[in-house]
Amino acid sequence: MIENKRTVLITGSAGGIGRACVALFARMGWRVIGVDKNEFGQGFPEDGLFIKADISKADEFPEILNKVNSFTKVLNALVNNAAVQVSKPLIETSVEEWDEVIATNLRPAFLNARYFQPLLVKAGQAAIVNMSSVHAVQTSANIAAYAASKGGILALTRAVAIEFAPYNIRVNAVLPGAVDTPMLRSGLNRGHLSGPTEQERLDNLARKTVNGRIGQPEEIAHAVYFLADAEQSSFMTGQALIVDGGATARLSTE
Repeated sequence: MIENKRTVLITGSAGGIGRACVALFARMGWRVIGVDKNEFGQGFPEDGLFIKADISKADEFPEILNKVNSFTKVLNALVNNAAVQVSKPLIETSVEEWDEVIATNLRPAFLNARYFQPLLVKAGQAAIVNMSSVHAVQTSANIAAYAASKGGILALTRAVAIEFAPYNIRVNAVLPGAVDTPMLRSGLNRGHLSGPTEQERLDNLARKTVNGRIGQPEEIAHAVYFLADAEQSSFMTGQALIVDGGATARLSTE
């Protein structure tokens, strides 16, 4: 019965990794609530709820909360996945661009934890999975705002894990490396990769990983699911799970 199904809320659900998360959680029998400023299109789970909203705007959160409360009285998992990326030198990054990145990537993880904590508590045991990035631990030029926002996600993950532990809510982060998403492809021109074509730049990026390839959104979704599912990760909280094909394992000087 629907009442026995676990429920997950996923932000950025219309993007590459978000869409993969929606599909995986639905396939595993969860009810899915998706939030995105873009339309999801066809394929959203029939027993779920899609909310078209821009989480970078704090004044939209009360309406999101109202819709979620009307749909469910319990949240078993919250996945903070929505993100934007500005790929340009720091000195060319405007204050408005900086603020947009922080308002989209970092602030909603705080607001979601704050607003949805009561629904997570009601689950008895629940999980928050924050989408960080390998740029939180090792980064490159022309992506400072994104790196700062993802580093903030790591610190917030640890802090919320400590505060929410008494409520039996685990909080962890996934740090994807190079994953074939529209965001990755849009950032291929920031000067960190050689090659005249997009495919050649993708191939050069793949060679920088230990595995020799770029990740797929579904692979990140499985890492998210692992952290969301208490049966698999019940003793994990406040942790950073790097999923990058081994890219951060290799010394940059070699």
